[in-house]
Amino acid sequence: MSYGICNLSIVPVRIEPSDKSEMVSQLLFGEHFKVLEIQKKWSKIRIAYDNYEGWIDTNQFLFLSEENYLEMDVSNSALAGELIDFVTDENESFSTITIGASLPFYKDKNLKLGPVNYRYEGQVFTGKQPKEMLIEMAAKFLNAPYLWGGKTSFGIDCSGFTQMVYKLCGYKLLRDAGQQATQGEVLSFIEESEPGDLAFFDNEEGVIVHVGIIMNDNYIIHAHGKIRIDRIDHSGIFNVDTQRHTHKLRVIKKII
Repeated sequence: MSYGICNLSIVPVRIEPSDKSEMVSQLLFGEHFKVLEIQKKWSKIRIAYDNYEGWIDTNQFLFLSEENYLEMDVSNSALAGELIDFVTDENESFSTITIGASLPFYKDKNLKLGPVNYRYEGQVFTGKQPKEMLIEMAAKFLNAPYLWGGKTSFGIDCSGFTQMVYKLCGYKLLRDAGQQATQGEVLSFIEESEPGDLAFFDNEEGVIVHVGIIMNDNYIIHAHGKIRIDRIDHSGIFNVDTQRHTHKLRVIKKII
């Protein structure tokens, strides 16, 4: 078994080992993973944070020792809190990073990726935040464009958005909407929900295809074209621009 860590700002995770293949997620700087298989220039990985699997370019990560990988598994996680910032290495070479990037072994503005030491001067989030912080964190992504498989303010999908908001507040969600819907406690009515709870929506076949974060006063923040705020009722999401329902409500879950 081999191990790796992302040393670039954003790396696409694809469903097949090809640059033409669909991007299903992204690795952000500092995320570590197991390498399950290597085919020529491609590596199949399992991300440590959520066990999500996919293919990445072998030129786009650093290999780690098993010891270093296991140390990262038990170390306190620190996350970059600026929408966009940079880290510098020992040669004063800088790399851009996005909000939610991992800062392994962070202490006194220093961090370490395998054998490489970095310095980061920006805001850092660590540990669990109060539930009310979820909405404040979600607002940081407002107007970010929709991108299938995306996890940053430069492009993000519905479940990438909810996963990153919860991650920044210290809570773990799985990657896809259908997976996230298996977590937490079912609520019977919108009236029982609190800001920060998740609402899930299905298609005509009954498959959960969308998720958003409930706000106060029957509003929801979600990814639809961009990260936006719309109304939510017992039928689903009511788009305030088009004045019609766009997503059919399936279930509301309390995660925390």
